[in-house]
Amino acid sequence: MFDKQNLVKIANTLMPFGKYKGQRLIDLPEPYLVWFAQQGFPKNNLGELLELTLEIKINGLEKLIAPLKN
Repeated sequence: MFDKQNLVKIANTLMPFGKYKGQRLIDLPEPYLVWFAQQGFPKNNLGELLELTLEIKINGLEKLIAPLKN
């Protein structure tokens, strides 16, 4: 799950819908990601990336993603 390709995607993929549409996944607020976790992440690649983003944020690893932003 923690492969470089997914980390690059988290750094550069924009949220495609909702209140935070247009924000990079890594820049989404943690409470929003927690809410998604409670509701159930989408059953697709975006859901996997959101779940990984939450794990990164919970563990305080956001600074590792910053160099991967385009």
